[in-house]
Amino acid sequence: MEFEKRKAATLSALASSKTDKSPKGTLDTHIIPLINTINSHPSYFTTSSCSGRISILSQPKRTSTPPTSKKKARGGSWLYISHDLANPNSLLPLLFPTESPSESTEFPTESASSADEPSESATGSVTELVLRFEPLIIAVECKDIEAAQCLVSFAIRSGFRESGITSSNNKRVIAGIRCSIRMEVPLGDSDRILVSEEYVKFLVDVANQKMEANWKRTQGFLSGLIDNGFQTHAVSENGECRDGDDDQSERTANGDAHIGMVGGGEKAADCSLPVSSILVAGEPIEKLLLWGHSTCVLDNDSYKSVLVFGGFGGIGRHARRNDCFLLDPFSGKLKATDVEGAPSPRLGHTASLVGDLVFIIGGRADPSNILNDVWVLNTANMEWKLIQCTGSVFSPRHRHAAAAVGSNIYVYGGLNNNDTILSSLHVLNTGDLQWKEVSSDGEQPCARHSHSMLAYGSKVFVFGGYNGEKALGDLYSFDVQTCTWELEKTAGRSPHARFSHSMFVYKDFLGVIGGCPVGQHFQELALLDLQFNIWKQITLDYIGKELLVRTTANVVGDDLVIIGGGAACYAFGTKFSKPFKVNLLPLSPVLNSEAEKHQSVSYNRVLQLEKKYAKMGKDILKNFGWLDLGRKVYTKEDGLYICFPITEKFSAMFLEKQDQYVDAFEEGNDTYVCKPFTGGGVFLNEVSCSIALNFLKKCGATNLANEVDEARKSSKSPFQTMNESIALLIKQKDLTETLLEELPNRWERLGDIVVLPASSFKDPIWDSISEELWPIVAKSLKARRVARQGRVASTGTRDSTLEILIGDNGWVDHRENGILYSFNATKCMFSWGNLSEKLRMGNLECKDEVIVDLFAGIGYFTLPFLVRRNLELNSVSDRCIVLEGDNRMTAPKGIANRVCLGLLPTSEDSWATAVRALRSEGGMLHVHGNVKDSQESLWTAHLLKSIDEIARSEGHRWEVSIEHVERVKWYAPHIRHLVADVRCSSF
Repeated sequence: MEFEKRKAATLSALASSKTDKSPKGTLDTHIIPLINTINSHPSYFTTSSCSGRISILSQPKRTSTPPTSKKKARGGSWLYISHDLANPNSLLPLLFPTESPSESTEFPTESASSADEPSESATGSVTELVLRFEPLIIAVECKDIEAAQCLVSFAIRSGFRESGITSSNNKRVIAGIRCSIRMEVPLGDSDRILVSEEYVKFLVDVANQKMEANWKRTQGFLSGLIDNGFQTHAVSENGECRDGDDDQSERTANGDAHIGMVGGGEKAADCSLPVSSILVAGEPIEKLLLWGHSTCVLDNDSYKSVLVFGGFGGIGRHARRNDCFLLDPFSGKLKATDVEGAPSPRLGHTASLVGDLVFIIGGRADPSNILNDVWVLNTANMEWKLIQCTGSVFSPRHRHAAAAVGSNIYVYGGLNNNDTILSSLHVLNTGDLQWKEVSSDGEQPCARHSHSMLAYGSKVFVFGGYNGEKALGDLYSFDVQTCTWELEKTAGRSPHARFSHSMFVYKDFLGVIGGCPVGQHFQELALLDLQFNIWKQITLDYIGKELLVRTTANVVGDDLVIIGGGAACYAFGTKFSKPFKVNLLPLSPVLNSEAEKHQSVSYNRVLQLEKKYAKMGKDILKNFGWLDLGRKVYTKEDGLYICFPITEKFSAMFLEKQDQYVDAFEEGNDTYVCKPFTGGGVFLNEVSCSIALNFLKKCGATNLANEVDEARKSSKSPFQTMNESIALLIKQKDLTETLLEELPNRWERLGDIVVLPASSFKDPIWDSISEELWPIVAKSLKARRVARQGRVASTGTRDSTLEILIGDNGWVDHRENGILYSFNATKCMFSWGNLSEKLRMGNLECKDEVIVDLFAGIGYFTLPFLVRRNLELNSVSDRCIVLEGDNRMTAPKGIANRVCLGLLPTSEDSWATAVRALRSEGGMLHVHGNVKDSQESLWTAHLLKSIDEIARSEGHRWEVSIEHVERVKWYAPHIRHLVADVRCSSF
């Protein structure tokens, strides 16, 4: 509540007519919209600001001070100050007066006032004159550290790269928004100006250019906030938003995306989806540095892999390729498929998966050789085959797009041999290998290349591309049942026009990422809700080196796997992007809550089917858009019948044509109707609407009134459910509502245990209602067991202080990175934040090496086994030896190729132990430590010197070097968790 009180007081002061403490006494006009936008968000309010200024500061001359003395601000006064572009004609008379000072008039400045302290110039002292430009700076108080991190992250991406959290004590969290485009030039002193008028004019011109750049960056920051969910309304004294522009309001309503919290609803939309690198093993990562390649996902039941073919780049001299690889995005293992008779090297082709067959179509072999061949890779036996297709003429093309619907592959657009941009739509029937140019109705898209295309249900979607004059941002759909094109009408902020981008489907959402022209707005993920045609924009927390042009994006489980991409950057050479992935799972609460806003329960009919036909019936209803997703499915007569909520349109169609079904079956369509749904070789997407209706009738489908009038409630987040339930409980117990502030808005999971943060439910009064409280929490979070995290004990073994709140004990089976950990969470500390480092360790090439982990069981590495049972669970007991006790006493000597030192905040007490464990010829040390961000170089230098001295004292003649420093995570404000890879090599 203290945050809300301070915010209300600040907003009241802003709305007051009284002057503030700034030289002007009021807000700068240029940033009033930005200030209002920030203050409209419930997690932020501004405490001070300046839009940027050009000034001449008169300040006392420096005096020498002892080195031990604390520096003091010199103070001074402004001879000139402007928050607009400076006018040289107003400024020059101040520096080069034509009349004596005693006769001179008032300075024609926007504001002339004291700076920091009274100037000594009034006493007759000689002062320095400095021309300065200072950019925008805003101090923002944030509700919590997570909100501050979100705002700072977005400010940095908007160009304010010196932004950061300036204060994060227990009471207040302050973020500073600022950048480095400043200027400070001495002009002389009050007795003598040492520069000419022409030079001053030149400096003023430079300052004005910087001011314009500052305004542009500020406007970009404001636009970015609006596009990512901040309101644009002015803010009243009580913190409420006053009515603003309707169009902007609509954009905000459709553009907010509160990512970064499991249950909260207050986080800024610029909280990003995390991006993690794929650490490639098995083959050099350079083999995946490609663009213009193709990919598709292979599902082998036990695991999924991404097949990569062709493209430009690769290892060695960059060239067009015909290599074929399989990438396991989970482990990072890359495997080359040694298959003879592969297609010729190419780029700009397409790859489409139909059953076990991958169809490679067209592409460019060289600038004068555009292809129209069709190759098939049988993934069951990994054999290539060039197939001969008949039917319509399919002209050579590259930069086209393709999508598979059932056994048909639809190909649209592209460039031919003459660089003519194509607008034809062809379909390849993979059963009889015939091409057919499709004659279609409706509003057709213009000719284009470098667009994207995918299938969803019975529709094919085409987005973007290049038409020879400009990038395109339109979205078309083609219904394969009716052969009709349609320009999709969507709500929300549409993605920017682009080409050479990627498109994918995740659940019921179509995603667009990357593309050209490259800009800041491509550091986002655009998602279209295909049920309601509403766009959402989600920011990605890029590592900073990605160039997502002519890349590929595939959904594997809940991960978006990005492979390749790049461009020829002229003077900067050829640029390629490394593979990475984005976890899409955190999107689910946001996307579900958005869908809740648009679901309608006004129509109340259901389609009843026998249970044995339920799966097939649901697939049909969903595929044709006949299933009403806003209502629940329910059962009747002890589960004998399943009732599916249906749309009003389908209900009318079903009743209208009911009499026709009998006729259809009497005409002998019985066998064909059942064939698509019983594995007879015909795909669901290929059947017509009438055949699907006939099939439902054949299965005994009945159109009934809904007997369970219940709207779907699943879109309510766990946090909302918990908040409402506990609010009701404390009201019944006549307790204060301020207790709700201690409810957690994020939590972790260890196996089936939900772990609440230590900061939650701290008030002792919760103990008085614990018997009713914890079952409510468990039910809201859908957990069997609930625990609360305590601070990790500052002992040498970093003991856990986890408290079980509901459940029998703390033993848990937790799977991470494919490894099963079985441990007592109340006794063993487990770290979630080191996932990337565990994965990095697991992907190192360590075959036949002896590895010593000096702190096994602490929780940092790929196999942190506390007890021997875990060795057996993961089938590695034959490869591991457990040595109990203090490693300084029990660690082996002279046997290790590699030693891991995973203790925080420091493992320095065991550095000598690690050196002794290495073989005489040396090896690798992986040394962890918590280090201030300003002291990283000092830490690495100390580490290097210490290991070298220890090695010499042990009689080793080694060359000691640091090969790599991994920044694992922020451990605390300005404290990083680092891992240094220290190489010890014999001379």
